[in-house]
Amino acid sequence: MTNQSNRSHRIALIPGDGIGHEVVPAAMQVVEAAARKFGFTIQTEELPWGCEFYARTGAMMPKDGIDRLRGFDSILLGACGYPGVPDHVSLWGLLIPIRREFMLYANVRPIKLFPGVPCPLVGRKPGDIDFVVVRENVEGEYSQVGGRIYEGTPDEVAIQQAVFTRKGTDRILKYAFDLAKTRRNKVTSATKSNGIIHSMPFWDERFAEMAKAYPGVETNQFHIDILTAHFVQHPDWFDVVVASNLFGDILSDLGPAIAGSIGIAPSGNLNPEGEHPSMFEPVHGSAPDIAGKGVANPIATIWSAAMMLRHLGEAEAADAIEAAMAVTLADADSRTRDLGGKADTKIATEAVLAAL
Repeated sequence: MTNQSNRSHRIALIPGDGIGHEVVPAAMQVVEAAARKFGFTIQTEELPWGCEFYARTGAMMPKDGIDRLRGFDSILLGACGYPGVPDHVSLWGLLIPIRREFMLYANVRPIKLFPGVPCPLVGRKPGDIDFVVVRENVEGEYSQVGGRIYEGTPDEVAIQQAVFTRKGTDRILKYAFDLAKTRRNKVTSATKSNGIIHSMPFWDERFAEMAKAYPGVETNQFHIDILTAHFVQHPDWFDVVVASNLFGDILSDLGPAIAGSIGIAPSGNLNPEGEHPSMFEPVHGSAPDIAGKGVANPIATIWSAAMMLRHLGEAEAADAIEAAMAVTLADADSRTRDLGGKADTKIATEAVLAAL
């Protein structure tokens, strides 16, 4: 783990697939510049795992992949998935095993409207959209419990079981409440207890119980269907939104869409206790339609890298990178095309470096 005496951090780089090979190097240019400026060192090792590795070997990563990752302080992932490899093969072969083996149970996705970024919601301005989706990341609806029988016949059945444990539910709720105390003291819970008869009433009960331990934090909850509408109509209502694995996944893609583009959306897969390396990744995916063209927006990966540095104890560097991002996004000449700008990956990265 990180040696705080000499502030040296060892990071595993997994560019993965598609534009991951463009945005991870861009983000690391920024990280290395921040390291020079703020007096710490970065050691990296690039691991060539992903769909190309799968095409050669039949696996998304080697059998000892998890063990190889254990010695790192953190992991920066670019993207996972590419045409020709089914999504359930790519994700369950790389991303999800890392999340589960390292108990990265808190998926944290900040959503913010930056000055200069066009917002698809009429009349919204910076400050109106600034919240964090906290997603339970290792159980819930994304379990391996279930199966299929009578495949290929008219009687075919597919069964998928959701798994909600008290331990898993309580720890993600606690993380959300603790995070709210560092922000604006408000937590919103996503539920669907009017339609899902067992897991969601259980989630609601644990949310109410956790709230008792945080009397200074304002709480509310919405069913997931109306909550998506409120994201669009009332994004200013939210501070920290906590949700199960599936609901959190959906909300944390909708969030950056209302804030301008999924191309700027970062995420952290956290093991809050620090027992294992945490993993940071942009939300945008591999974008095969633009891969190799040099036009991908690097901001989501740069922001993910800033989150990584904050998690590693380099808050000053993280703050500086986020401030440099804001300067870059405010200028149309340094915004990429998905944000209505003119810049390519290289120009946007150089703008962040210049601002830093």
